[in-house]
Amino acid sequence: MESVIHELQARNMIAQITDPGLGDRLAAEKAVIYIGFDPTADSLHVGHLMPIIALSHFQSRGHGVLCLVGGATAMVGDPSGKSEERNLLTLEQVAQNAKAVKAQLSRFLSFDGDNPARMIDNNDWISKMSFIDWLRDVGKHFTINYMISKESVKKRLGSEQGISFTEFSYMTMQAYDFLHLYDECKCNIQGGGNDQWGNITAGMDLIHKVRGAQAYGITFPLLTTAAGEKFGKSEGNPVWLDPERTSPYQFYQFWFNQPDDDAKRFLYIFTFLDVEKIKEICAAHDEKPHERAAQKMLAEELTRTVHGQDGLDKALRASQALFGGELTGLSKIDLQDIFKDVPSSQISMDRVRAGLPLVDLLAETGLVKSRGEARRFIDQGGVYLNNERVSDANRTAGAGDLLADSIMVLRHGKKKYHLVSVSGA
Repeated sequence: MESVIHELQARNMIAQITDPGLGDRLAAEKAVIYIGFDPTADSLHVGHLMPIIALSHFQSRGHGVLCLVGGATAMVGDPSGKSEERNLLTLEQVAQNAKAVKAQLSRFLSFDGDNPARMIDNNDWISKMSFIDWLRDVGKHFTINYMISKESVKKRLGSEQGISFTEFSYMTMQAYDFLHLYDECKCNIQGGGNDQWGNITAGMDLIHKVRGAQAYGITFPLLTTAAGEKFGKSEGNPVWLDPERTSPYQFYQFWFNQPDDDAKRFLYIFTFLDVEKIKEICAAHDEKPHERAAQKMLAEELTRTVHGQDGLDKALRASQALFGGELTGLSKIDLQDIFKDVPSSQISMDRVRAGLPLVDLLAETGLVKSRGEARRFIDQGGVYLNNERVSDANRTAGAGDLLADSIMVLRHGKKKYHLVSVSGA
């Protein structure tokens, strides 16, 4: 079987690797890899996807997989890639977030079976050590010169905010995690984003000093948008894996709206499609780019993986709504997401219950200029309520017309929409 390293390299998923021969070694023997996930929120976002998918590739080839939740390190804060110190979490917050994170990881990893992934928390071993223990058993192996030579520390030292002793100590904690997992789980590989290179190599050095053994490190490229912004941010907000934070429709649209070159590149990184199959999709895309074959496949594969087939069906149904598709069955959040860029207005539930003449509502919302114009457009077949053509100019809009118990969608022609929200529902 082809080495997992060679597979990741074919998908352009590796930024740096400490040993160029690791690929051949992993083709012949099994290893254990760990990647840490900071439980700073109760959901992961798409910026976490590359390391998660890398772990899935490792597991599918029989290697051991450890998902480390940084219960201890999250209460300290990693300066890597950060311009300022972040708020620290409580143990209760970490535990709650970790539970949610495991549920999302289970979409990509199997925590059961013959080769189950394991979820571990570094607070289980770090919290048992006193400050004196730490200085004696861990700190003595790190010189200040070594620590300030790391890029993540150098950047913060040169910034206006500087770096606190708390964050400065983070490197020693992550290094000790690697040593602990080497001892307890025979873990000999650590992976992470490319901004983790300094922390990863610090752990390798500690294992070499204390155990005289060789360990390995792999980093994944930090993706950015064409504008140079951190990948996964949408107008400053992460695209979350939790459907309560980012709906399946929004998630689907995020991938569907990627530029052509990025969509083709992301097919290799974020899907489990065979590399040869991806090449075929990209070739078809290049022949007819207007059909957006790469974006469609990317959005469908990722939405199905993260939100299941039901989530994908829901996202596809929502995506068709702006083109006259069925609206019934969509949630209030879905409808608000779909029509967030169209004009909207609010009316009271009392008026809806009493039965509101549609010509009045069309004029009131400004979708047409007058009641007379509304009647004319209805007679011409150009008015729609909830994407269903209205044929009777005397039609009233009532409670039975509400979508998700609180919304009506008016349309004039093919593309002129207006969202009506009902208050007091």
